[in-house]
Amino acid sequence: MAVYQDHIRFTTHGHGDMQDLTDRVQQAIQDSGIQAGMVNVFNIGSTGAIGAIEFEPGLKQDLPDLLNRLIPPSQDYGHEQAWHDGNGHSHLQATWLGPELTVPITAGRPVLGTWQQIFHLECDNKPRSRQVLVTVYGE
Repeated sequence: MAVYQDHIRFTTHGHGDMQDLTDRVQQAIQDSGIQAGMVNVFNIGSTGAIGAIEFEPGLKQDLPDLLNRLIPPSQDYGHEQAWHDGNGHSHLQATWLGPELTVPITAGRPVLGTWQQIFHLECDNKPRSRQVLVTVYGE
């Protein structure tokens, strides 16, 4: 079994900014030479999330809007009372979605549906420099 790692680096525009990582993940798989296995995509940091979605304008708006309804910005969170940095909801939203996604690889490509892309969602309340670790493993 072989293991290959790469980092994807980018800057976000703040809360609700969504980045399509699919092509960059595919490039890491290609660079690895692995034909069958798994790829894990992991956000390094506690206020960003990784997932799979149809990456289109409506859903790019709908997902952050839904998260803001479920976990709204508020001064009532314990994190806010301790740190007063305005991002208690950011930590909770990122935790709700999760920091990683694992996708099977077949014939050197991620196994994704026609309308399914790998995304990063910025949950923090300000722009951030992000680093996502891509780990490809298999044969």
